[in-house]
Amino acid sequence: MAAAIARRCTYASRHGLCIIFNKTSVCVTLRSSFNSSSILPSGLLLSLNKRGILKDAFPDNAAQDQLPRLLQSGSQSVYCGFDPTADSLHVGNLLAIIGLLHFRGAGHNVIAVVGGATAQIGDPSGKTMERERLSAEVVAENTRGIRDSLQRIFTNHELIFHDNSKKLGTVTVLNNMSWYKDWNLVAFLSEVGRHFRMGTLLSRHSVQSRLKSPEGMSLTEFSYQLFQAFDFYHLSQHHGCKIQLGGTDQLGNLMSGHEFIHKVSGEEVFGLTVPLVTSSTGDKLGKTAGNAVWLNREKTSPYELYQFFLRQPDSSVERYLKLFTFLPLGEVEKVMELQKGDPGRRPAHRRLAAEVTKLVHGREGLESAKRCTNALFHSSLEALGQMSEAELQELFREAPFHQLLLEPGTTVLEACHQAGAISPGPRGYHMVSEGGVWMNHSRADNPEQVLTPGIHILANGLTLIRVGKKNFYIIKWLNL
Repeated sequence: MAAAIARRCTYASRHGLCIIFNKTSVCVTLRSSFNSSSILPSGLLLSLNKRGILKDAFPDNAAQDQLPRLLQSGSQSVYCGFDPTADSLHVGNLLAIIGLLHFRGAGHNVIAVVGGATAQIGDPSGKTMERERLSAEVVAENTRGIRDSLQRIFTNHELIFHDNSKKLGTVTVLNNMSWYKDWNLVAFLSEVGRHFRMGTLLSRHSVQSRLKSPEGMSLTEFSYQLFQAFDFYHLSQHHGCKIQLGGTDQLGNLMSGHEFIHKVSGEEVFGLTVPLVTSSTGDKLGKTAGNAVWLNREKTSPYELYQFFLRQPDSSVERYLKLFTFLPLGEVEKVMELQKGDPGRRPAHRRLAAEVTKLVHGREGLESAKRCTNALFHSSLEALGQMSEAELQELFREAPFHQLLLEPGTTVLEACHQAGAISPGPRGYHMVSEGGVWMNHSRADNPEQVLTPGIHILANGLTLIRVGKKNFYIIKWLNL
């Protein structure tokens, strides 16, 4: 049976998507896992544990002994899966990515699996109802978006955060559709399904919680753990992968993979989970009130990501510095001392926001976030003048944007009319003259004032109009 599966996997792997980043060097020296281990007093796992990045290991006993030994024996392959149920990853996925980055930084090779196949099945873990079915076309589009986000973050980590004197592992991005497209249902159930026991599958927490819910659970969702288990098997056979990383809600799927591999090949593999990071109100981080904080600039700008971490409560900032940045723990302590000495300046929050923004959007993304912050919160005319029209549109996503020709003698009133910022007639005139309109952070209370470059029109050809406190309008003058 193992030979039959291997033949199918070999065929599929020849047709798979595989993108490998060049090996270079990397930074962090990390430490071993669970402090009860007497084998290794220091190492990667212990460092991740101290930072709070690791929560569970499976199987328990092997993780205390065999896993630390395995990691010290040479470069290993570690994988984590990301189902493309949306066209971008979000902040809730970031900790798993950072976990992979720490392994890569310690010289291990990492595999990110984008679940082009499993996204069409739907993972029930942590869900109260079945996901809406996605078409193959939508999944393919989502897969491209997630693959691009992963590659960008891995590249930013390599360029910004690693030490060139240290070995850096490879990155491989795979789409699991490449090894499922040649299976049929009968063959999969015959060759794979026979190794799973219903009692064990039914005992999983993700299954139990759904079976007890009013929604129940479909057969499609129930089969998800078979597919994730087979993913692990395929990677173990064709990429030498012996370690899976996932969120705590993936522990049941991870155990299924371990049991399947052990039955079919007799090999020992391991699972590690990262904690579910929640806000002070218990919401999933980045999904408060259903408004996800995305890792894609088109959906959440660098400014919005920066502000999200800048606004985190004081009680969370030290933990998040350990989880979401690559600062050594000693430097985290120094940052927190600065915070205690001058809490009004919020140095810990600023460092957290800057480090995460650099990782997700690069140095340019951080500079963009700072320009937007200065332009909005510090009324900096200089920062406003340095912003691109794309940045201005990101900053004011809901603001109407107009591209207009500047006629000689155009007045404040006429510009407001052309932008649709005020109504025509006496009412609009009075709104300007009574101080209700601002241009580029300055009150524009003379309706007949001719637009003046440097005041009403910035060096970048933009005019930002604000009416009242929250209504913004953007003009890009085309003929300057």
